Amino acid sequence: MTDNDVSARRRNLLKGMAGAPALPFLSAFAAMQSRNTWAAGATELIDSPYGELVPVNDVTTGLPLLQLPPGFNYRSFGWRGDLMTNGQPCPGGHDGMGVVASSSQGNRVDVILVRNHEIGFTAPSNFIGAPAVYDGGTNGTSSNMAGGGTTNIVFRDGKFVSMSPSLGGTQTNCAGGVTPWGTWLTCEEVSSDAVSSAGNKHGYVFEVTADPAKTSSRPIVGMGRFAHEAAAVDPVTGIVYMTEDSSGKSGFYRYIPSVTPGAPGTLALGGTLQMAKVKGVNNANLATVSVDDSYPLEWITIDNPDQNRGNATGLNGQTITNAAGPFVQGWTQGGLRMNRGEGMWFYEGKIYVMDTSGGTASRGTVWELNLAQQTLKCIYSSPSSLVGNMGDNLTVSPRGGLLLCEDGGAVTGDRYGIGQRLMGINEKGQTYIFAKNNVNLTPDQVLSAGKIASAAGDNRTREFCGACFDPTGRFLFVNIQTPGITFAIFGPWAKGPLR
Repeated sequence: MTDNDVSARRRNLLKGMAGAPALPFLSAFAAMQSRNTWAAGATELIDSPYGELVPVNDVTTGLPLLQLPPGFNYRSFGWRGDLMTNGQPCPGGHDGMGVVASSSQGNRVDVILVRNHEIGFTAPSNFIGAPAVYDGGTNGTSSNMAGGGTTNIVFRDGKFVSMSPSLGGTQTNCAGGVTPWGTWLTCEEVSSDAVSSAGNKHGYVFEVTADPAKTSSRPIVGMGRFAHEAAAVDPVTGIVYMTEDSSGKSGFYRYIPSVTPGAPGTLALGGTLQMAKVKGVNNANLATVSVDDSYPLEWITIDNPDQNRGNATGLNGQTITNAAGPFVQGWTQGGLRMNRGEGMWFYEGKIYVMDTSGGTASRGTVWELNLAQQTLKCIYSSPSSLVGNMGDNLTVSPRGGLLLCEDGGAVTGDRYGIGQRLMGINEKGQTYIFAKNNVNLTPDQVLSAGKIASAAGDNRTREFCGACFDPTGRFLFVNIQTPGITFAIFGPWAKGPLR
């Protein structure tokens, strides 16, 4: 296919998707079962309702890249080194991802995905040539440049079509989140106050549009400068909730925009940043909690979202050192802290929040934020790495199934051998293994598949990232960060909670 053909098809897809909402906001795919109540007690591992895992060959390359249940298949696309529409090689560090535009007719599903690339300052050769570039400066006295950013992927009728760079010159784009108005919030997971040779600071949120040419390189300063992880938007109020990944000093934030209802670019027009506090309790530590623990929230206003790092003594007398500026301001006013805030996802009036090293075993907790009641309830707390090993990104299927991308190292204690996992959580709070990373390739295998030589080797210990479903629930999109591969998984979802 020529570049002109690709451009024409992308324009047609964008035109057909005009005004289409992003994944979590399609009421046509409401839940088949209620998630208002969860079973009490400790989280436990159960057999998967989808069946035993086996290595499955990729429809695209023929390589056995994933272990999946019976009946499931997948296509791979957008490997690190594959050429994008601008002729540049696709960067690595595949991370957070979301559907920003979609349409469907019959069994046909068309979507546009935005994918993060978690890359810091690196050699200029890795700069992806995006139409929007935030920081073109070098890192101090070195020649390295901010190599992170985003790429947009077109997926049509069960097949990948193209990928294009959209945002460049950012740093360590980890997670993020979709908006109700069809854009992607990409978040820099940067905690330093360092400034590039161009005078640019990092640690901001940027907004990426479905059409790469319309993406702005303007940071949304009002949303704070800290180690951003993920974002999730309440479609009723337009308020954006955000996590911070800074061990032992992770705040939980929200941004109240000045302009509502939202549209592309309105978040950058101003708003108020706030940090959560447990109502009536100063400086609550939510790192070591148990299933069913619940806390009412109130919110503290952060006067200077762009404040530099510093030390802060809380109202409880505890001093936190070298924390992000927004956290410092919130902590001195009694704000709460998680251990390491990670993935978030909105679903039916609630936002699900991952603390990757929360809980008594430090293997991860999931919080359910009830937006109407403003309460946080722990619905999952892993007692061991076998049951759940430090979930990172998370997603919710269109019908209410919760899925975690683990990032705690490859678990060898389960019956499927070495490999990072995708873990499902059912309505009782029990976990099951849905998939395992099986990327262990020889040089001959990767070269025969037309991939770069560095993709060879045993990458089964590398994390899954960016899990998200298309609005019909037919396809699960997910990344493996290294060597950098994107997958579309499909199969008999109706057999289990991810239906």
